[in-house]
Amino acid sequence: MTADRIQANSSSTDSGAREGLPYREVSDARGRVYRIGESDRDILGHSRKLMIYLPWIAMMAISVFEYAYGSAEDTLSHAHGWTQSNTFWILSVWVFFQAGVAFPAGWLRERGILSARGAMYTGSGMCLIGFLALSHLSNVLLAILGFGVIGGIGAGLVYATCINMVGKWFPERRGARTGFVNGGFAYGSLPFIFIFNYGFDTANYHRVLDLIGCYIMIVVFGSAFFFKDPPKNWWPADIDPSAYAGDATKATSLAKNPPAVRQFTPKEAVRTGMLPLMWVAIVMTAGVSIFGISFQVDYAKDVGFGPLVAASSMGVMAVVNGVGRGVVGWLSDRWGRKSTLVFVIVVLGLAQFGVIWAGDVRSEGLFLFFAFLSGFGGGAFYPLFAALTPDYFGENYNATNYGLVYSGKLVSGLFGGGLGSLVVAAWGYDGAYALAGGVSMVAAGIALLLRQPGATSGGPAGGKGARTSGATA
Repeated sequence: MTADRIQANSSSTDSGAREGLPYREVSDARGRVYRIGESDRDILGHSRKLMIYLPWIAMMAISVFEYAYGSAEDTLSHAHGWTQSNTFWILSVWVFFQAGVAFPAGWLRERGILSARGAMYTGSGMCLIGFLALSHLSNVLLAILGFGVIGGIGAGLVYATCINMVGKWFPERRGARTGFVNGGFAYGSLPFIFIFNYGFDTANYHRVLDLIGCYIMIVVFGSAFFFKDPPKNWWPADIDPSAYAGDATKATSLAKNPPAVRQFTPKEAVRTGMLPLMWVAIVMTAGVSIFGISFQVDYAKDVGFGPLVAASSMGVMAVVNGVGRGVVGWLSDRWGRKSTLVFVIVVLGLAQFGVIWAGDVRSEGLFLFFAFLSGFGGGAFYPLFAALTPDYFGENYNATNYGLVYSGKLVSGLFGGGLGSLVVAAWGYDGAYALAGGVSMVAAGIALLLRQPGATSGGPAGGKGARTSGATA
């Protein structure tokens, strides 16, 4: 590890750091730069652990959009006179914009045009508008505009900001922490799943939806007050980067998940071929996940299972979906991100075939078991892609790089929800679930092709070499 320079922080581009704090920039043998010397408390005024818990709380708040929506569809259809296709397309448009805003939001954040706090404040207000639209607009096109477009953009701003915040503040151990925060996006919906199944009807839907919108806005806005990005290349002051980047034999976690050889811009990341491959994999996997979220309750009712089983299956899916994200994040630090990802996608595919079997034999126990597996696989891949992106391409451009990868979900929303309803109508639930299982297996095969750019080159892989040492400021 070669020291580069020690200087006082006076650059306006170093977001969040206090004036006058000394820091050093050091380079490893491959040219990877680490900015050390400033602790999290120097920059934030408190422990960086808050950058885990606050994003987690905000993610739980917005989870009701996606994971509880399916439980509210019947009441919404009766209240507004919508068809099943209408309600599915509303969710599909929401998914499209929730995922699609990640890249432009990341681009704005990395250029200093939009701060993390500003993105959260804007998102909180748009989330409120989304639920007010779902509550008061019976015209399906206006509901799509309000909930799908505005609500989707709002939730997407919150989601992308929270995920990127964790990756930036925990560059040395991002797997478990990214998984933990990402998990809130699933199990945070659990209370609302049961509210929508048991306490939500055409007599009270205005009040329920309005209160949920206010709840989301308050939680997200309050969490955002403390959000702040670290400076570019920041590394924890109490951890020697050479222990993580100097010798891959020093730690099991590093051997399985070595840091990126350098900081890749979005164009460079695309040119490696790995980012497009990740995009295709997430399109297919997220499509299967969204299909399960959209149709599981309806399928349970279609095969004759009671409302308790239908609600419980979605509750099980949400809880396992969320908890599974934290578990696989921890597991990926030990198994390796790629191996864990392939395992998760295969489990998701097998679960789709299991749901068919459970429905054919009319077994509620089997149905809940495969809902468990589907929930695990259907959420666990998100934090793996979120951690794999900076592992491959670095942290400095992670907001835009992961925004590009995550944008695959906007395509998934179309065939997972809206087009999924057409497949169900044409082939029935068994045919649709079989197709979903097959798509998942193909995605697992694609994930096997992933590799870290430049990792086998033995050099800087196009990065800059270590620079000469400077003087103390």
